[in-house]
Amino acid sequence: MGRTRESKEGVVAELKECLDEAQVALIIDYKGLSVAEISDLRNRLRPVGTQCKVAKNTLMRIAIGEEERWQPMQEFLKESTAVLFVQEDASAAIKAYKAFQKDTKKTQLRGGVMEGRALSQADVEAIGDLPSKEQLYAQIAGGINAVATKLAVAINEVPSSLARALQAVADKDKADDAA
Repeated sequence: MGRTRESKEGVVAELKECLDEAQVALIIDYKGLSVAEISDLRNRLRPVGTQCKVAKNTLMRIAIGEEERWQPMQEFLKESTAVLFVQEDASAAIKAYKAFQKDTKKTQLRGGVMEGRALSQADVEAIGDLPSKEQLYAQIAGGINAVATKLAVAINEVPSSLARALQAVADKDKADDAA
């Protein structure tokens, strides 16, 4: 027995809400996954701010509607489709999906959409290879700390250099007086 019109409208509304909140959408072929494996994937994605939704392609197309930002997704909607709605860190989400894929060897990434542009598998892999937000923050903080340290050393070096120069002049005067 199929879904009622009201339940389909509810699914479409939920998909639209997910699209509104997402920065990136990744489309995967989930064929062959058990309910436990889908649950495992969802559990891996949840901590990195990503939702996994399985929906009929027709309902996903209706949810996309006329929204320019998600139009490129149409080309990936075929066969058994699950969409990963990335709301936070795309790199972390892709890494979590790749770890799941490596463990199960059952899913296949078809592509993705970001800022109205279709992403190929290679594009998604490149995003996944980027450092996470936390790593980027640490790199930026390290860079700022290095600049501050170099500045402090340089500022400290001015009076030290002056003191050494004065000591050298004083030593030269003592040497001239002794001679």
